Amino acid sequence: MYNGIKKEGQSYGKNELNEVLKDVQALLDASSCCQEAKDAALAWKEALGTTEEKVKAQALLKELEEDIMPIDDLIGFAMSDAGKACFGEKMAQDISTHAQEIKAKGALYCDCPACQAAEAILKKKDLLLK
Repeated sequence: MYNGIKKEGQSYGKNELNEVLKDVQALLDASSCCQEAKDAALAWKEALGTTEEKVKAQALLKELEEDIMPIDDLIGFAMSDAGKACFGEKMAQDISTHAQEIKAKGALYCDCPACQAAEAILKKKDLLLK
């Protein structure tokens, strides 16, 4: 992990940055993560401490905002003809049921590993854009 990054006179604490790096690695490790998000995450990691860091952070955040699946969209997709074709009838029903259960508990997004990592990264948006 990183011991701190200096950028434009600011120093980012290693604990803050390590938390973001942990979330980014979870995104990269998620089998449910699309290639575009993985590419954006890798580009951001490679740009750490450079003049390109903020631009790559913005690109990563934009990609994650586009990719994260709102819970209502997941429920709608799972029960659609396209969702049933993608998952199969039983799995689509199971996904819809699970999504409705986590929505009732307050979830705003899908809880697959990619969406969980995306949500964690998006919550740290201010840190990434410092």
